[in-house]
Amino acid sequence: MRKIICATNMPFAGEAFSTLGSVRILEGRDISAADVREAEILALRSTTKVDRALLEGSQVRFVGTATIGTDHLDLDYFDQAGIRWCFAPGCNANSVSEYITAALLCLGQRHGITLEGLTIGVIGVGNVGSRVVRKARALGMRVLMNDPPRERAEAGGGAAVRPDFERGPFVPLDRILAEADVITVHVPLTKDGPDKTFHLADESFFRKAKKGCLFLNAARGAIVDTGALLTALDAGWVSHVVLDTWEGEPRFRLDMQARVDIGTPHIAGHSFEGKVMGTVMVYREACRFLGVEPTWSHEPLMPAPLVPEIRVAVKGRSDEAVLREIVRQVYDIEADDRRLRAAGVPDDQQRAKHFDRLRRDYPERREFQYTKIIAPDASPSLRGKLGALGFVMA
Repeated sequence: MRKIICATNMPFAGEAFSTLGSVRILEGRDISAADVREAEILALRSTTKVDRALLEGSQVRFVGTATIGTDHLDLDYFDQAGIRWCFAPGCNANSVSEYITAALLCLGQRHGITLEGLTIGVIGVGNVGSRVVRKARALGMRVLMNDPPRERAEAGGGAAVRPDFERGPFVPLDRILAEADVITVHVPLTKDGPDKTFHLADESFFRKAKKGCLFLNAARGAIVDTGALLTALDAGWVSHVVLDTWEGEPRFRLDMQARVDIGTPHIAGHSFEGKVMGTVMVYREACRFLGVEPTWSHEPLMPAPLVPEIRVAVKGRSDEAVLREIVRQVYDIEADDRRLRAAGVPDDQQRAKHFDRLRRDYPERREFQYTKIIAPDASPSLRGKLGALGFVMA
């Protein structure tokens, strides 16, 4: 029987892939060459480094990652070895955009900042960035978008714009830095080429930023030069920081954690729906690779929403205050911050283990679309904002 290795933290992976063979589920970061030697298919997430050292001499013919990033995969080796692979672009894009929404509303409440009217610069406007743009507009923010690869590809009609992607105009990075009150990064990690993003946010980046801006990174940790960000905080170039991804994770730096307003263990995309769709996308690609019809469906297994409805009083309150109350009931981002702070022990190895455990054992978090809002006295404006954020209005 065909042997399949699946990583933990892929909901329903056992149910899905058992239709294709014999499944063994292992902790992602612990998967070894011995584990995969007789496997034909690997289904995993970003904690597993998949390269020649892991795969050489094995029977692996297909690798699927239930993530939008691929920097943990050695794609050059895959090409050389004739190994097919897939990833799951967009599977958790909505989850990340909801994380950014919750973070912004939380920062606003903590520091007396009104989001409406602020300018947000979104760097990277693909699956995630496009959704962040729409939610930022729902919060009443002015949006500037920067995406050089898309801008070049679409210049002169050279590439079709995906219907779920926000259209330009795009602006240069320097304009984002000069004008944005809030900067949020949603790019892949690349270490070479014209659009290299490794240490994109370096000291020069922060020096050019609007003084006192807010900075958020829920993309990849190494996009940010940690030393430069600490310097930026010391100098007042940046006033408040939200980090979900950390340079060197899972060994995140305690000095950086001490300075962030909100720090979380790389879970922005960990909504239950986001993780399930990652499993679904890899399963379907594995079926395509094997030339079989997909027969498994996740729908019958989906649990009931944790917060099916929220009743809220609106009269006399600002839209932003109401949005904060509603979002927090569905996703309390500060609870994630508290869990990571509790894991901030001095010992590097223990801290890394805690980080991975928080990701593996992440509590179920459902997306806004599964919560109905009952607010009879809500204005048309507020109803529109809630709908644009993804909530269902009664």
